[in-house]
Amino acid sequence: MLQIAVCDDDEVMGEYLKQLIERRLEDSGNYKISVFSSGRQLLKEGTHFDIFFLDIDLKDINGIDMARQLRQETEAVIVFVTALKEYIFDAFDVQAFQYLLKPVDEGKFFQVLDKALLECRTLKQSEPLVIRVKGVYRNVPKDSILYAENDARKIVLHLKEEQITYYAKMSELEVLLGKRFFRCHRGYLVNLSEVKSYDTGNIQLKNGEIILMAKQKYSDFVTAYMEYLRRK
Repeated sequence: MLQIAVCDDDEVMGEYLKQLIERRLEDSGNYKISVFSSGRQLLKEGTHFDIFFLDIDLKDINGIDMARQLRQETEAVIVFVTALKEYIFDAFDVQAFQYLLKPVDEGKFFQVLDKALLECRTLKQSEPLVIRVKGVYRNVPKDSILYAENDARKIVLHLKEEQITYYAKMSELEVLLGKRFFRCHRGYLVNLSEVKSYDTGNIQLKNGEIILMAKQKYSDFVTAYMEYLRRK
């Protein structure tokens, strides 16, 4: 789930930004927007958010200082939405993604939001998959996974160089791996970047392996694969 935080001590503005984001994401469904009227409150809540929309002129803490604290724990996308022009160079110091001035131009806001979502997806794809194998935690680069196979209560990760078996649910793995992977069969989750060819019953991978495609999944697979190719 995509987690978005909006922080502005003007509650009307905070709600307005939330509505703009909801308008843009209304068809996705898999998101949550949290609005904060206090910078301290946001910092107390945690740093699990994927995108932050922050005002700078807050009553309890300067937004730049808040971003510095966030940067100690997260590489999430930070967008400043403020009436203050003089902090634009400070924003570079905290690796801000964008700096928007109030009053908010809706067209510009949507452009920045779209780019922020794309950046967020890129960051998520680069994060390794952390799994527990025989009591030891391993970091598995997502792009090293060819496909995942369901084996009773276990998952078999088929990597380019090895296979890893561990206890997990395929539905949970599907969420962790994101849109770059597709559940083509109840027993298989395929990396779209490894697909060479496909038909209504099978998918051939670039390494020559063939995995099953459920007939009822074919149409959704084609849609997902075309979207993946457009995003490349």
